[in-house]
Amino acid sequence: MLPILVDLGSLKVILVGEGEAAGKRLAALDHAGAQDLEIYCEAPSAAFTKEAGKRLKGARPGDEALTSAHLVFLAGLGDRESVALAGKARAAGRLVNTEDVKPLCDFHIPSIVRRGDLVISVSTGGKSPGLARRLRRYLEGLFGPEWAGRLDELGRQRRAWRAEGHELAEIGRKTDAYIEEKGWLE
Repeated sequence: MLPILVDLGSLKVILVGEGEAAGKRLAALDHAGAQDLEIYCEAPSAAFTKEAGKRLKGARPGDEALTSAHLVFLAGLGDRESVALAGKARAAGRLVNTEDVKPLCDFHIPSIVRRGDLVISVSTGGKSPGLARRLRRYLEGLFGPEWAGRLDELGRQRRAWRAEGHELAEIGRKTDAYIEEKGWLE
């Protein structure tokens, strides 16, 4: 596994799903900033329909929709349907994540702690999602909501150091000293 962060604001994403699993995935995609998101659900609840809004396109995507996406997320579907949809998307060269079905995943979604633009993730490569969730809860206690502001503060400071002409290595040293001075990791 190679952990990477993907800017969902610049990619077309499709979510196909049902029930609670689809709702959780939709919330995660929204929090991650998915801008061009099409959603397909056969039996959406009233809450899901409201959350999806105009992005809800129908029951299932056609081949054209699947091939137009960069990333395809499947959640809460039966095995047979997941295999078929993942196969179509993969045949078109698209990356697929099928929730809780490791063989149908080209990438995995880690457990995430999000504090503004600060993203801390934990992955077990699918071996123990329960451990990843437990570690996420632990990290949530260590990195509270105040970290969003701390990151913004440090980002402003970094821009100032760059404007002063400091090289990256020096900015790294200044960052460490700033964090120590503030006592943020004590």
